[in-house]
Amino acid sequence: MDQPVASPAQDKALSIGKWEFIALAAAVMSLNALAIDIMLPGLQQIGASLGVENENHRQYVISAYFLGMGLALLPYGPLSDRYGRRKPLLFGLTVYVIAAFAAAFSPNFETLLALRFIQGAGAASTRVIAVSIVRDRFGGRAMAEVMSLIFMTFMVVPVIAPSIGQLMMLFANWHFIFTGMGLLGAAVLVWVALRLPETMHPEDRRPFTLTSIGKAFRVVLTNRTSISYTLASAIMFGALFGFINSAQQIYIDIYGLGVWFPLVFAGIASMMALSSFLNSRLVMKLGMRRLSHAAILGFMVVSLIWFLWSLSGPVPLAAFIALFAAAMFQFGWIGSNFNSIAMEPLGHLAGSASSVQGFIQTIGGGIIGVLIGQSFDGTTTPLAAGYAGVAAIGILIVLVGEKGRLFRSHAPGHKDGH
Repeated sequence: MDQPVASPAQDKALSIGKWEFIALAAAVMSLNALAIDIMLPGLQQIGASLGVENENHRQYVISAYFLGMGLALLPYGPLSDRYGRRKPLLFGLTVYVIAAFAAAFSPNFETLLALRFIQGAGAASTRVIAVSIVRDRFGGRAMAEVMSLIFMTFMVVPVIAPSIGQLMMLFANWHFIFTGMGLLGAAVLVWVALRLPETMHPEDRRPFTLTSIGKAFRVVLTNRTSISYTLASAIMFGALFGFINSAQQIYIDIYGLGVWFPLVFAGIASMMALSSFLNSRLVMKLGMRRLSHAAILGFMVVSLIWFLWSLSGPVPLAAFIALFAAAMFQFGWIGSNFNSIAMEPLGHLAGSASSVQGFIQTIGGGIIGVLIGQSFDGTTTPLAAGYAGVAAIGILIVLVGEKGRLFRSHAPGHKDGH
């Protein structure tokens, strides 16, 4: 079974306790959600202010951020394996904060997209290094438990961020959203600078050379378990990105929720936070594979019901919320477990592994998300079709990684937790 495994770093006393470590890692990861969700209520005003005529093109504010983050993920991993976790993270957070403040003064849509790309490039450090510092300290089910708790805390941001953005829009314009984003990013930057210790062991440092980087990437890409679950995660995150891209149009244009949009959005995010908490309680007993495999099958069933219903006519708001909440509840069991399984065999090069996996997940998921978002046609059918489709493909990829058998307690040929 997937037993808890502590890495050597876990045995070393750190200057902060476990719960502050979890909170700090969650805060670092949450900057990504903040950069997206706080501005969703303002996309319509941004488009109108900067002369964006095609409503679907407003989604590029989200897509540009994902693109910048995805492309920048590759160097952060090798850099963190060479110089440790702190320095690359502090650099990336600084870029994030500066770009956020600058975006508040964007004179046109093109400049805004460029700054969002740069902001995403800075945020890539949070995606790579947050996972790396957890893997430095934990392994196996212990890592899955900690990642679930981090993800639960991380999900507080989607719950409150749209409401904060909506509140800002009531008293100011969209420019202030970016100012607020910069202030919150600066607060996390200071917290990291003052409290986060270096979690990487000196003996694990790798030289920053093309040969060393290429070798690390080959290890990641040729590990059957790692690459399979990384690809499956990318597919599933594509569904999430597709929803984020079109959320404002679905909730406001289709269902006419107006200022109530953040409340419904928060309700769905709360379901994901709840499922992450339950995962942290259950994963030590049931294992990562049993939970995530059952969840992706359930995700596909719910998405198929939603898709077939949408073909017969408009899906009522109550039914849409119920089906979508059920799907996203299960997503909470998929994301953290898939990432933990993918990282489990690669603890000795966690930085490079996290960057390659993050690159594949973000670029692959971002492309899928753009395709789903740009297919918006005034109904929920494209989103439902996207959800059902990615789930089916994700299941096939997991089957490849598990050599045709789901619900194994451990990877074939490996002892659990090692």
